[in-house]
Amino acid sequence: MQPPGVSDAGFGDEQSPRRLLGTTTVYEGRVWDVVSEQFTLTGDGETITRDFIQHPGAVAVLVLNDAGQVLLLRQYRHPVRMALWEIPAGLLDEDGEDFVDAAARELAEEADLTAGRWHVLVDLFLSPGSSSEALRVYLARDIGDVPEADRHTRTHEEAEIELKWVDLDAAVDAVLEGRIHSPSAAAAILAARVAREDGFAGLRPASTPWPEHPSQHSAWPRGAVLGD
Repeated sequence: MQPPGVSDAGFGDEQSPRRLLGTTTVYEGRVWDVVSEQFTLTGDGETITRDFIQHPGAVAVLVLNDAGQVLLLRQYRHPVRMALWEIPAGLLDEDGEDFVDAAARELAEEADLTAGRWHVLVDLFLSPGSSSEALRVYLARDIGDVPEADRHTRTHEEAEIELKWVDLDAAVDAVLEGRIHSPSAAAAILAARVAREDGFAGLRPASTPWPEHPSQHSAWPRGAVLGD
């Protein structure tokens, strides 16, 4: 129990380097790999082995129009055998691409839209016990259309994408009633509902650094021994 008078302000997750003894790639996939790492929690502690998905990370976009509606897209997801209502999103698989530029690219490719105003809405680790995947969700406003001649040709599951504008409060209801299961969509919708209370004034600029993304861990090279 928190002592009386102690503030909750400023608390948060933090980097926590441990002694990394070794890294082995046990499976190389088309999009991500599975690695096995050995580490210790303390300098002379027991060796622990954990296997996890090494993921390039991703960005997602919650689009909000002037009518207070958010854009949802319906897409088939084979691992769960369901068509899910999601928000535009994609992998950070272009070398050197800026995070917000990647988000703008995904918005254009999946929804044929542009945005003139961007903010960071929420940062997530989607499954930190089994994957290194880091996700940054942006709030995009001042919406425009991608010219017909410049639109991306969607293939495979993306060819079936269905777009729908939904009032933000109705989207919140869908999350709380268990009708939306996408973690990025659920987190973004709930965060946007809270952020709306001060007119989105408290959101971070789109250029805010993202040190939690694995590409920013330059001090933690793979295979190194840390914590000495």
